[in-house]
Amino acid sequence: MRRSARALLFDGRGRVVLIRRTRPGREPYWVLPGGGVEPGDADHRAAVARELVEELGAVAAIGEQVFLASEAVAGGVLVAHVHLARLLGMDFDARTDDEPTDPSYGKFAPDVVALHDLPRLDLRPPGLAGWVVANALALGVDAAAL
Repeated sequence: MRRSARALLFDGRGRVVLIRRTRPGREPYWVLPGGGVEPGDADHRAAVARELVEELGAVAAIGEQVFLASEAVAGGVLVAHVHLARLLGMDFDARTDDEPTDPSYGKFAPDVVALHDLPRLDLRPPGLAGWVVANALALGVDAAAL
């Protein structure tokens, strides 16, 4: 079993910060920022914080886990722990990981999306966009962002 930690990351205007992935021969899709939990990570929150810096050059207040998804992958199961997070600052040029700039991974682009636009995107994992919109008020997202 592999574990990942991801951020359901909101900016100060109630928009969701995502990563748009583009790979040759495939339609673009979106993911929450985050990635694999590494042995040196104290917990899932620490993994999310590290991944935000690596992928987006972002700093955030990391909250509780609000969503859990699992999927069968080659060699086992991938479990994604999704934590609610509030963006404090982002400088895409301050990323510390080479994955977003390595052409073999395809293109990574930060994308800030209004909550009501989430269902129109191919957001991975499937079902997450609808869940976020349906639970926005419970997550503390300002109703004006809906």
